[in-house]
Amino acid sequence: MELPNIEEYILDVVDWPKKGIVFKDITPLLESPAIFHYTIDQLTAPFLTSGITKVLSMEARGFIFASAICYKLRAGFVPARKPGKLPRPVISAEYILEYGTDNIEIHTQAITPEDIVLIVDDVLATGGTAAAAAELVRDCGATNAGYAFVMQLDFLKGEEKLDSDIPLHVLLHVAK
Repeated sequence: MELPNIEEYILDVVDWPKKGIVFKDITPLLESPAIFHYTIDQLTAPFLTSGITKVLSMEARGFIFASAICYKLRAGFVPARKPGKLPRPVISAEYILEYGTDNIEIHTQAITPEDIVLIVDDVLATGGTAAAAAELVRDCGATNAGYAFVMQLDFLKGEEKLDSDIPLHVLLHVAK
């Protein structure tokens, strides 16, 4: 059986959301049951025996993949959201944007020191949000078992912001 090429299901949208940006649209991948299923299987495969207890993901597109991965791993889901979106007490981590900074937050009780956490998102770009997510895992005293991304924009070098001793699993590398 020939393996699917997920790249065929990710479309470039030029000048969106602003001029000069080439947005990677994953909705065609999500619309295909077979390709979405394949993508989840591939993202999950390296972590099936890692004892993952929680999957932490950043809003919003990462939630789609993380929820399905949680189901497959029988793990809990921890949403990392922008400030002010979670109703109970939170801990936060700051990350750098092109012009300024931002934060992500999780509920203070969402991750415990006993947890083994997988960080999931759709795209690894500059690495800021993924590094902030890893900081939250460390702050909770939990174990970061790895990172899983559908695609990595290699030219942005986001991997350099991540802990090099933590497994990084990416399905599609985008050179430019």
